[in-house]
Amino acid sequence: MKTRSIEVVVSPPNPHYVGDGFRVHNFIPSGYHLDMQRMTPFIMMDYNSPFYFPPTDKPRGVGVHPHRGFETVTIAYKGKVAHHDSAGNSGVIGEGEVQWMTAASGILHKEFHETEFSKAGGDFQMVQLWVNLPAKDKMSKPKYQGITKDQIKKHQLADNAGVVEVIAGQYKDVKGAASTFTPVNLLNTRLNKGGKASFSFPKNYNTGLLVIEGSIKVNDTEAVEANNFVLFENDGEDFAVEATENAIVLVLSGEPINEPIAAHGPFVMNTRNEILQAMEDYNTGKFGYLEE
Repeated sequence: MKTRSIEVVVSPPNPHYVGDGFRVHNFIPSGYHLDMQRMTPFIMMDYNSPFYFPPTDKPRGVGVHPHRGFETVTIAYKGKVAHHDSAGNSGVIGEGEVQWMTAASGILHKEFHETEFSKAGGDFQMVQLWVNLPAKDKMSKPKYQGITKDQIKKHQLADNAGVVEVIAGQYKDVKGAASTFTPVNLLNTRLNKGGKASFSFPKNYNTGLLVIEGSIKVNDTEAVEANNFVLFENDGEDFAVEATENAIVLVLSGEPINEPIAAHGPFVMNTRNEILQAMEDYNTGKFGYLEE
């Protein structure tokens, strides 16, 4: 199999706040290399690199807002987030856990730092992805998957190299707990210093990795530091990662959804008319009700 080469290493863009609780670097969509089509089905990625939030009695976060046409996936590395939506779903995700919300036909959503975490303050580190839905599924029923630590299956690497946690898709013989509409691989790779992991995905799958912690070498050549994103070319199937110090690497690879993208704020559809319909449905209360 041919080695998949690196197209570009993207350093973290200047951070901005989403609400008052998420200080993020927006990797997707940003600039020429990472528009929504380039990394489809991953159409947005915000990374809250490690950041200390001081104690507060009023939890920080993002108030009620709508979504339609895609899924939001929040991966918690440090801190805790409480989630509520207008379909009646709620939950708290903490370190090592995942919140996978399918907005689909439309939902109202809010997310805040969990109450006790807010009162104590602490380090906060999260990734939020938006995963697109194909046209045939965009108006399906919303759903929620809260994936706890004990539900995340693991593949132990040889030679005490570390572990690959399979959130979605498959790694070797291990399948992820998350159900997806199109083929999506989402792998948390925890490597000890000197540990190596190899990956193989179909050539046409759009593939990248985010260095969450530590530093790595890709394909024995390219050194990549923490908080940097690696976008791979679609020119091969295999690549390898070696930890030059203890490292956590989020690997994402998915089958492209080769359909038009019409995006406006929290709505991602296929046509401009569908965006206008989403706005009308939201304004006329068809996304339900959620208390602020």
